[in-house]
Amino acid sequence: MAVVAAAALAGTALAGCSASGQQRIVFAFNKREGIPYMQKVVDDYNASQKKVHVVMDTSGIGTTAAGFVRGNPPDLLLANFNNQAARYVTHCATIDLSETAEAKRVRPAVKTLVDGVGECPGRTSAVPYSIMAAGVIYNKQIFARYNLEVPQTYDELIEVCKTLKAHGITPFYGTFFDSWTVSQGWFDYAAGGSVDLKSFFNGLDAQGTDVGPDSAVSFQKNFLPGMQKMMVLARTYSNADANSRIYGDGNTAMAQGKGAMYLQGPWAFSEIAKTNPKAQLGTFPLPRTNAPKNLKVAVNVDLAAMIPEQSSHQQAAKDFMSYLFQPRIIDAYNASQLGYGPLTDSAAQNDPRVSGVQSYYQSGQMYAGPSYVIPQAIPIPNLAQSMILGAAPKGVLAVIDADWARFARRQ
Repeated sequence: MAVVAAAALAGTALAGCSASGQQRIVFAFNKREGIPYMQKVVDDYNASQKKVHVVMDTSGIGTTAAGFVRGNPPDLLLANFNNQAARYVTHCATIDLSETAEAKRVRPAVKTLVDGVGECPGRTSAVPYSIMAAGVIYNKQIFARYNLEVPQTYDELIEVCKTLKAHGITPFYGTFFDSWTVSQGWFDYAAGGSVDLKSFFNGLDAQGTDVGPDSAVSFQKNFLPGMQKMMVLARTYSNADANSRIYGDGNTAMAQGKGAMYLQGPWAFSEIAKTNPKAQLGTFPLPRTNAPKNLKVAVNVDLAAMIPEQSSHQQAAKDFMSYLFQPRIIDAYNASQLGYGPLTDSAAQNDPRVSGVQSYYQSGQMYAGPSYVIPQAIPIPNLAQSMILGAAPKGVLAVIDADWARFARRQ
């Protein structure tokens, strides 16, 4: 890892012009699973023309953040669009891409999703490249064995859990020792599936520092019912040793049929396949209410393209960005990563492991998990984990309210 980081930083130092007169641009890419694919794309691009030489930096978001602080950021970012990356956009530190052909191809529902995470008013500063749609990974063989239908309401989900438990099958395999698996799955799904998150966060922004038990909206008021349902699933219908299990344990258990359901995203499939490539798995949205019309799928902008204002090679970066967004390249990337294309002309995702959530994504029935929106100054993974390990949800949500109010005051 040290060698990789050093090489990446060395590449950063080379940004500018080479001895051959080529412009050197730094391309920051932080999706580790996609590095082999993207390196091939970079190599092909470099070989296809003589004007620009792209150097790929895979050292991570920390190095990218330091580059912005030093005034020497990469020329093009293709990064997970979470609250950290969105800060570059909300501070208008990335250029307006609204007039590019790529920005004009973005599906309206996806643009709304991106803007909900972060935007610079009047600009399109981040163009989505890959969307991950996540829900409940389930074992199709186990469901078929006990004649179980995919549940569409919360009550149906509880009945499925009761049936599985009665037959000695662990309904949900939990990996609570890893806090990120709790926030990404259990916390995000419980909140996103039961609360209108856009209205909720708009309400928080309008309240400013006035967030608490008596305010119009608050975490302890709006999130509590969803958290209580989360606790039922976690404490009654998960494996007894969930508190000590990590992400790798969950992948192995699902490969071996030791759990019927698993709250993880499509990135888990490649890990599960290492143990059992023939595992018959699918995905469905986690139902949090008793109205099927309320079913939505959790999504995150896994990658979005951004060009910093401080880049001195903006046009070259735009040219390479256009190359990345060619249908044959972006569609092949999303197919390889089980992601969904964000563009109006994106190819459909046909892998049967994730096809169960495709219709929800295509129709715009989706939400960005709150852990991707809440500032990193508020330690949601640890707070969510404390609930699932036994802390009273109302008390933890009150802590999040207080943290949000403090953050608002600092802003």
